[in-house]
Amino acid sequence: MEDQEFLARVPLFNSLKPAHVAELAARLRARSYRAGEVIFHQDDPGSSLHVIKSGCVKITTNSPEGQEIIMAILNEGESFGEIALLDGNPRSANAVAIQATQTLTLDRRDFLHIISCHPEMVSSVLAAVAAGWRRTSHLLEDAVFLDLPGRLAKRLLELADKHGVRTDKGIQVDLGLTQQDLGAAVGVSREALNKQLSLLQERGLVSLGKKRVTILRPAELRELIH
Repeated sequence: MEDQEFLARVPLFNSLKPAHVAELAARLRARSYRAGEVIFHQDDPGSSLHVIKSGCVKITTNSPEGQEIIMAILNEGESFGEIALLDGNPRSANAVAIQATQTLTLDRRDFLHIISCHPEMVSSVLAAVAAGWRRTSHLLEDAVFLDLPGRLAKRLLELADKHGVRTDKGIQVDLGLTQQDLGAAVGVSREALNKQLSLLQERGLVSLGKKRVTILRPAELRELIH
């Protein structure tokens, strides 16, 4: 019953009727991952869909030089792994747990069976896939049109909007991200990111803690995006 109530709130499945959600829940398997554990690698067989029940996951790829690039940071209720299940091809990216994470997994055979039986779910699946492609498109646009301070400001504000918690001091993002992770989200080295974060802190726009960033003046931070 707990999984049914959770799945009913997941965007990917909220078009299903309660009886169909119960059918879905019976096919799911719970998986647990430690912080830093790889859920799957790019080019692995695409055998299952994951829905995050708790924790946080980063979706990454690697540049030709071997530099990690974070394409998305996902949390509770979000899903990943849909593309490989739809086309049967290998994984298009890596998935790594940022925190201790639990996912509910659905095998490709069950996934395709449910879609064939409940075509009303197709629009939700397509929306999830489109959101992933849109994120990739935005990353490419930012790399071309924004300088490093602008890209960093944009990523920090996106993290604050999606994962931030409002405190007396500002919007706190406490996902356990390292500076290397933030650099991978912006597309720069840890050293270059550290320099930019220090400049933002000197200007009083952010406050830095261990694996934590607090946005102190979001309006002024937004002005760096141009």
